[in-house]
Amino acid sequence: MTRYALIVAGGKGLRMGGELPKQFIPVGGKPVLMRTMEAFYDSDSEIQIILVLPHSQQDYWRQLCRECRFSLPHVIADGGETRFHSVKNGLALVKTPALVGVHDGVRPFVSPEVIARCYKLAAEKKAVVPVIEVVETVRRLTGDGSVTVNRDDYRLVQTPQVFDAELLKKAYGQAYTSLFTDDASVVEALGESVFLTEGNKENIKITTPFDLKIATVLTESCSI
Repeated sequence: MTRYALIVAGGKGLRMGGELPKQFIPVGGKPVLMRTMEAFYDSDSEIQIILVLPHSQQDYWRQLCRECRFSLPHVIADGGETRFHSVKNGLALVKTPALVGVHDGVRPFVSPEVIARCYKLAAEKKAVVPVIEVVETVRRLTGDGSVTVNRDDYRLVQTPQVFDAELLKKAYGQAYTSLFTDDASVVEALGESVFLTEGNKENIKITTPFDLKIATVLTESCSI
C-alpha cells in the first residue's frame, strides 16, 4: 500500500523570537525542516512526501533547497489559515487507498522505529498516535485553585499520527472547530477510536530557543 508523509510546516517562529520561521532555522548546519523530511526518507525511501508550506514561504524554501543541494523528492501544498486547513490541503494530493502520516515539520528527531511501527499498526488499526509517558507531577486547574491528578492516566502526544487515508479524508470533510487540536481529535469526532503506541522522547517539537539548544545537543550526539 502506498505510504504518504504529510509534513506540516506553517510556523511563523513567534515563540522563537526571531524573524526566520522556526522550520528554516539551521541545526547542525542544516534547516530543521530538511532534517525532518530526511528522517522519513531514511526510514522508507519509497514514501511519498507532501510538504505543506504557506505560499509566502515557498520561494524561500526552494532557494534553501538549491543552496543546500537538497534534492529529496517531495511535492508542495499550500498552507491554510489553521493547521486543520493546512492538513486538508495536503490531503487533496493523497490518492487512496493509502496510509498517510501527518507530522510536525519541526520534529526532526522522530526515530525510524517509531515511524515504521506507526505505519505498520495503521494498516490494521486505521488510526495510530505515538505517545510518551508523563514523568512530572500534573495538576489540574479548578475554579478556586488546583488539584493533583494521577499522571498514569495521561500521555503526551507526538507525531507522526498515521491513518488510513480514506478515513482521514472523511474526517477532514467535517466543518472546522477550535476543538480540533490534532489529527486524532479530528478522527475521533467521527466516533472512531485511536490506537496509542510508544513514541520516542527525543522526538521534541522545536518551538522555543530552549528547544533549539536541546536540538543542537541531539544533533551533535547523533553525529558522534
